[in-house]
Amino acid sequence: MSSTTGGEAAQHSGAAARLGFTKGMVIQELGWDDDVDDELRVAIEDTIDADLVDGEYGNVVEAVVLWWRDDDGDLVDALVDALTDLVGGGAIWLLTPKVGRSGSVDPADIAEAAPVAGLSQTTTAAVSKDWAATRLVAPKTVH
Repeated sequence: MSSTTGGEAAQHSGAAARLGFTKGMVIQELGWDDDVDDELRVAIEDTIDADLVDGEYGNVVEAVVLWWRDDDGDLVDALVDALTDLVGGGAIWLLTPKVGRSGSVDPADIAEAAPVAGLSQTTTAAVSKDWAATRLVAPKTVH
């Protein structure tokens, strides 16, 4: 029997939609560990009607979900790596433990790392009980 209530399931489903994911998108997941929100992962997979792909995928992806904790290393390096397979115009959703949770990341660290990696921070959203999501995109280039 699942411990997820109908309200929590709806919350996760709504979170996947708030992230801008739609059926048929290819979403890469990086930084997975046993502490991630599995219900959110399932909601994303249900929304895109496919499995998330990993770092070995080797083709372009339309968005990246990057789970990140304070002790995971260099955030700039991780963001640059996350750009590897991302199609132009795609977004990186940086998922970090909420403030006060183990492994939470100081928002100033994200604000500092994003431009160094060539990204702009656009939105932050609470996506589950323990995780917050920050949308990072490459700035549009003017020709």
